[in-house]
Amino acid sequence: MKVSMTNGTLNYLSKLKKQHPEASLFLLQDQDKTVAYYEGEDTSIFEEGREYETVDHVGTVQPQGYVVMNNIPVSDEGRPVFEDRFKNRAGNVENREGFQAIRILRPLKGNTYVVFTQWRNEQDFEDWKNSQSFEDAHKKSGPKHQKKPSFIDGDAYITKYQTIQLEE
Repeated sequence: MKVSMTNGTLNYLSKLKKQHPEASLFLLQDQDKTVAYYEGEDTSIFEEGREYETVDHVGTVQPQGYVVMNNIPVSDEGRPVFEDRFKNRAGNVENREGFQAIRILRPLKGNTYVVFTQWRNEQDFEDWKNSQSFEDAHKKSGPKHQKKPSFIDGDAYITKYQTIQLEE
């Protein structure tokens, strides 16, 4: 599965969604930031977008939900280790209350992977983040880990969005 994302104004991205009603296109918003997220087998519908290949995925992205993207720069030589870690993860997140989808996205340009998770709401994400299963999943490289794994090639950062639906 291919994934692409682009930023723009809500007005512009809404027009894109209306021009491609058949596309699996979701609009994500956080205050003044709007992102269009597309996934499918076809090439991107964006003129300028960030392109990804899916390393792993579970669940279906929903028209409503809370999206958290962990943006992680990974060195070229560290890519196999990073991807292997996710492919062989315990799968604890998928069993959490409110979990909707996860995508591990390999960038086609650049070095920043995206770990995309979608939740029913923000509280479900916070409950996961404060759980023992989160601690277990992140014990080797999580936010409380003192030393970054060797495959990390910069500071990771998190972006959070609400999936929005347009009024017809």
